[in-house]
Amino acid sequence: MPQSLIKIIVHIVFSTKDRRPLIPPDFEDELFAYITGIVRNNNAKLIIANGIADHVHLLISAGRLDIPTLVGDIKRSTSLWMKKKGVRDFYWQAGYGAFSIGEAQIPAVRDYIARQKEHHQKRDYKDELRVICQRYNVDIDERYVWD
Repeated sequence: MPQSLIKIIVHIVFSTKDRRPLIPPDFEDELFAYITGIVRNNNAKLIIANGIADHVHLLISAGRLDIPTLVGDIKRSTSLWMKKKGVRDFYWQAGYGAFSIGEAQIPAVRDYIARQKEHHQKRDYKDELRVICQRYNVDIDERYVWD
């Protein structure tokens, strides 16, 4: 085949440093619009973004995707943006989760991300990440996953 055809769909999740509730609800729409631009500048498409005050979920579709570079760009740029908005002590955690999904899983993952506020009335970020990692069969070492 003379042409390379690539489509990767990834569910990315990361929290604020120490899971501090630093994302004001009235910043969310603008924050996710800003993230949309960063994702687009990395030649990818943001399908949906959502979260609560201490973490975000992103569902991204891309051809060629350098996940560490993309997540680094998102964290670096949005951290500076939040500080300019007046959230002076804003930092993201050092790590992140990135989980590949298939085309058929997009509706379920999109719905899951859309319902973050409802979902987090019952479960905190740590419990959620544990469940996500179990679902994707990813082992975590709790000595290192929380910062």
